[in-house]
Amino acid sequence: MKGYSQSKAPYFFIAPALILLILFSLLPIVVALVISFTNMDLAGLADWSNISFVGLDNYVDVLADPVFGKSILNTLFYVVIGVPLILIGSLLIAIIVNFGGNRIFNAFRVIYYMPSVTNVVAVAVVWTLLYNPIFGLLNYLLDAVHLPAVPWLQDPIMAKISLIIMGAWRGIGLNMIIFIAALQGIPKSYYEAAQLDGAGNFRQLIYITIPMLRFAIFFVSITTMIGWLQFFEEPFIMTDGGPLDSTTSVALFIYHNGFQLSHFGYSAAGSFVLFFAIILITLLQFKLQGKDTDL
Repeated sequence: MKGYSQSKAPYFFIAPALILLILFSLLPIVVALVISFTNMDLAGLADWSNISFVGLDNYVDVLADPVFGKSILNTLFYVVIGVPLILIGSLLIAIIVNFGGNRIFNAFRVIYYMPSVTNVVAVAVVWTLLYNPIFGLLNYLLDAVHLPAVPWLQDPIMAKISLIIMGAWRGIGLNMIIFIAALQGIPKSYYEAAQLDGAGNFRQLIYITIPMLRFAIFFVSITTMIGWLQFFEEPFIMTDGGPLDSTTSVALFIYHNGFQLSHFGYSAAGSFVLFFAIILITLLQFKLQGKDTDL
């Protein structure tokens, strides 16, 4: 009897966390999945008798929606440009800061990390002012050196690039900290042995630092990719999806249909298309990482 009670004891400790996970994560996902097969809207929210089952119609309509198709292309643009930009930028800064001998590099850690802990709404408002075509600081600096003004948030292509610049500025700091922690975990004996063999800094970087950071790079690439696939706050605050839906991400499309147009079933279907896309891409990356590890 005593052994039986001891075997059950761990479950009592993890029960609060499991209950919270079920109530606030798993249960809402199940409810959203059920809603995605219905025509639920404000009328259905007020009176459940107005809700009817529509099967896969929401999914078919979402996939055929030209705005949703455009949001997928926009999101892929964010991922293809944003993920390598943040990955390479944060890695380079982490290497420079970690191996820098001067104390000023300790201050750089704080400087680069601060944007990632700053409120995204406040940051987006400030960057919107910086991007202002008439009164913005960026165009003022361009005018000071006699260069033409740039339509940062008014041109469809430039608007996406402007959002990526702002998103990369926010995302580099957190990933830099992750890389610094991984760099400090590399045994110094590896570098000492390489120096004895006559390897320079560049060869040490290629043959020691980068291979030893393989799992950190994989983790950062996964989390950064998921973050860009769920890109929402910046386009919502700065452009609201414009101009001409050129900055509408999938997450913003879901928000517009769910919270502005009150098409809850339609919006839920779009959210599960994004959910399954994230799962598939993540599993693919894990599979590729597993092959690299086997090699």
